[in-house]
Amino acid sequence: MGLIALGESIIGLGFFLPGQAAMLLASATLDSVPEFLILWAALTVGAITGNVITFELGRRVGPALRESKLIKKHGAAGWDKATALLLKHDRWALFVGRIIPFGLLQTVLPAVAGTTRMPYLRFLPPIAVGAACATALPLLAGIGVATGLKSATNLMLIILVGLLLVVVAVIAIRKLRANARANNCTTAGSPDADPVS
Repeated sequence: MGLIALGESIIGLGFFLPGQAAMLLASATLDSVPEFLILWAALTVGAITGNVITFELGRRVGPALRESKLIKKHGAAGWDKATALLLKHDRWALFVGRIIPFGLLQTVLPAVAGTTRMPYLRFLPPIAVGAACATALPLLAGIGVATGLKSATNLMLIILVGLLLVVVAVIAIRKLRANARANNCTTAGSPDADPVS
């Protein structure tokens, strides 16, 4: 499962691997909290490693990666959305894109961040937290379905943890929007400001 999470997070491979479905199926086999923690750790490490590989690929190849045949055929729209999102929201885009896997953003965003030469200290924290949340959610959903019929207490605990992760995601999205509004107000208020600063 860690290898599937790694492959799903690498640009190119991530276009074809059904990582979310595999995580849901794997979670149905879990019988204990230690098993959950081991699987979650393996998935998180795999996802982070895949994103770092993609980030490095973006750094080394640069914007020419957007023009490759694979990206043009399967991920051009995702690349353009990821670029706009990253330019607008910076590292918050990495976190949100990692949690909400819409339009292959979780696979493409690290490559785009690499092409912009984003420093590792700005790249790794949102990717790591986002990967931990993104791998926990399908596991918790799968466990909830599998154990829901067995024990209402376990189901309630799983739902509470899932809700906690959703609250973290909502807070992050609100912060992202507040930062965007603040940046827009700052830009609108100082038209002569230096664009580099």
